[in-house]
Amino acid sequence: MSASALSASPAKPPRAEAGGVDNRALLKGRQTKAAIIDAALALASHIGLEGLSIGALAEVTQMSKSGVFAHFGSREELQISVIREYFRRFEAEVFYPAMRARRGLPRVRALFANWMKQVAIELQSGCIFISGAVEFDDRPGIVRDALVGSVSTWLAAMNRAVVQAQELGELRADADERQIAFEIHGLILALHYEARFLKHPGAVERANVGFASILARHGASEEALSPVPSIPKKTAPRRVSKSIPTPSSPKE
Repeated sequence: MSASALSASPAKPPRAEAGGVDNRALLKGRQTKAAIIDAALALASHIGLEGLSIGALAEVTQMSKSGVFAHFGSREELQISVIREYFRRFEAEVFYPAMRARRGLPRVRALFANWMKQVAIELQSGCIFISGAVEFDDRPGIVRDALVGSVSTWLAAMNRAVVQAQELGELRADADERQIAFEIHGLILALHYEARFLKHPGAVERANVGFASILARHGASEEALSPVPSIPKKTAPRRVSKSIPTPSSPKE
């Protein structure tokens, strides 16, 4: 090829370089969206999912409304993204650490202990699953469906841990596993209400007594009924993550 032909044809960047630019732009977009969801989750923890709006979030993040909107496309998708991120963090704090415990009552106890610790973390901000249930209990739609799906997935994991304890003979085989999981869930709801709203100082101890009572009524041995470790009265706010992997459903 002649020199004149080279000068007549504009040079094109190598494909690898173009791909690198695309990847950097994609990464930057993901990081921006993660930062927006971070801010949205913090906001929703204080004002609820219903209080979230593109405008309010644009003000908090110091972005334009169109810039925030471009990442979600609708207010509902923003709310759902917050629910997914909250569930991902809930899994990381409550579910996955408990999976290191042996199947049976040790795992049931670990799930409950981690759940109580989560309540302690949320005493100053609130639980999106609980506040969201109040906001969307009678409002059908995709946001409510996302909330129901996340909570149902978690409760199914607790139910599965109870069944495993029954299979190992650590709880009575004829006990109603759904009733056990229901009562444990009820304890957490009561703990959140008593500790966050009423600010009763003995709420954690009462939750522990209630948990031991549930296990005892359904066949747990005496040695399995030692108190669940207490949660701290004050917990520093967690640092929020900037990554937003797709939340997974709890699996064994």
